[in-house]
Formats: sequence, structure tokens, C-alpha cells
Amino acid sequence: MRVGQFDFSLPEELIALRPVAPRDAARCMVVRDGGLEDRQMRELPELLQAGDLLVFNNTKVIPAALSGVRRRAEGNEARIHINLHKRISPDGWLAFARPLRRLRTNDEIVFSQNFSARIVEVHVEGDVMLRFNLSAAALDAAIAEHGDMPLPPYIGSKRPADAQDVQDYQALFAKVDGSVAAPTASLHFTEKLLKSIEDSGVKCCFVTLHVGAGTFMPVKADDTDKHHMHAEWGSISVEAAQMINAVIDAGGRVVAVGTTALRLLESASGADGTIGPWAGETRIFITPGYRFKTVDALITNFHLPKSTLFMLVSAFCGLEVMQAAYQHAIQEKYRFYSYGDGSLLFRAPQ
Repeated sequence: MRVGQFDFSLPEELIALRPVAPRDAARCMVVRDGGLEDRQMRELPELLQAGDLLVFNNTKVIPAALSGVRRRAEGNEARIHINLHKRISPDGWLAFARPLRRLRTNDEIVFSQNFSARIVEVHVEGDVMLRFNLSAAALDAAIAEHGDMPLPPYIGSKRPADAQDVQDYQALFAKVDGSVAAPTASLHFTEKLLKSIEDSGVKCCFVTLHVGAGTFMPVKADDTDKHHMHAEWGSISVEAAQMINAVIDAGGRVVAVGTTALRLLESASGADGTIGPWAGETRIFITPGYRFKTVDALITNFHLPKSTLFMLVSAFCGLEVMQAAYQHAIQEKYRFYSYGDGSLLFRAPQ
């Protein structure tokens, strides 16, 4: 498909720079059978039904944004900003760097007196391969000490990350270190909302997909067939698979909390929609025409124009339906992107 089909104009003032408080006070657009309804996230127990299963991504965001000084033997220096996006070894990461034009192979980037990295490769795709002077747990500790929360560019370009983001940009149930971006649909959930959901007879389970910074990357190709997806690692436990399959067998609905949970479930599902224990990398790229096997409903935020995530929700509900939904969201001044409002999408008939 032509990427231009997924474009729309978004007023900049609708990009949320902070979340609402409390988290579950965010608005929730319900898209069902082509119709639209304006609700709130705290009303999810009324919008779901007993026997449904919410599948959450329990990945935890690491402070993957680093700032350092590039040093060379000849003595000149430059300030460099790094966003880690994929670990490749105990001491190695792939990372986006800016300004990339100031980096070349063997450059050293110094983050503190005892913490540095060397450029192993500079890639035409826009990222670099880093080899740190620390490894394994020692490297993890240094990143935790010197890194900041990796806010998306549409927020980070307008304000620096601060102490409040340490809380705001992390899901309540985040557990497994590894993401360099938050699964933002999960940011709407509070203890009170989770309790209310449980009391309504809706079940919950957890899977893990470590979100990569590739989720922020624009689609540069003109045709979706030519877009290259970044790989992300995920896993589904035996217990989670059993819960999902039991709900399917009982005729309940599988509700993915976030596009990351959906992509993991669809990567792991069999032809009949059932799930087995799973671990590995996924590059799944969902565009209109994809046939969903497991997920019946999706809780998600509002996504960037021409992004792979807007393509995914268009595949889930229909392109014309989502174009109308986003125009309604703009008209009604919904808050967009990671710190914005959410939606509950019910899958269109396939």
C-alpha cells in the first residue's frame, strides 16, 4: 500500500507533553462496528465483559538516553546524544546517535570518568554500534546511573526528561528490564482501575515484549512493502499461554493492552489463534489485509501519521474507520501520542 494513505494533519497543540492525573482520567474513544463513542479509561470495566482477558506487556523501560562527549586522538570534541535501542552482547548496544555526522568508526564517547563507549560501526540506516568499557551487570548499573528516560522525539524535542518522567513513563506493573520505549497504553492503568476490572470478572495476564526505539522511526519508503521493521525480543510464559487459550476455548475475548502486546500475540499464534509458550524476536509488520488470529480488541493510544502503528490500527478496524476516528479525535481535542488519551478498538469482521 502507499504510505501516503496513512497520512493526516495533526495540530501540534494536541501532542501531550505530560499525562493527565490520575492516569485513568484519560479519555477513551471506543471504536466498535464503525461507530465512535467518547468515554474515559476508568470506564473500561463497563466497556468489557466478564470472561474477557486483558493481556498486558510487563516490560520495564530502562534509562536508555545518554549524553556524552566525543573525543579523538587529535583532541577535538563534540557533544553527542545517544538513544540505546537494542542490546547485542554483554558490552554492546545498537543506538541512535545525534548528530550522526560527527561520528566515525573508533570514536570514543565519554559519559563519565569511568564510563565510555567506542564506535564500532556507523550504519547508513542512521544508528551506530557501540562497544562499552563495561559489561553485563556493571554496564546495566552505569546506564541506570547516568541515563535518562528515553522520551519520544515529539516530547523530548520540546522539553528535557525530568524526575517526574521516571514515574510517568513507566507502567504500574512494569517488571522485566529491557525496553527503551514505554508500552504507552499501559500508562493509563491505576491500582484502583485494575481492582475494578478484576471485580467485574475480567481476567488479566502478562507477556513481555521489549520495545525498541525503532517504534519511533518514520516510514521512509513510499510503499509499505519496502519498509524494514526493527526486531524486538519477546516472550510468552506457559502460564500466560494457558490463560489465553482457556479464554479462547470458553468463547471470551482476548484484549491486547497496547500494540506491543498485540504484535507479540499475533507473532506467537497458531493458525487457529491458540498460543504456545514462545520466546524470540519478532519483526511482524501489520498493514490492512492482515488476518488477525488471536486478538479481538485492542487498547491503544493515538499514533503518528504514516507510522507503522497507525497502519496496524487501520488493519484492525479498517482504514476508513480509523481515518474518521482520528478526525473525530482531532475535532474533539483528544490528546495524542505517548502521554495522551487512549482508545478501545474492537476488531472489524474479517
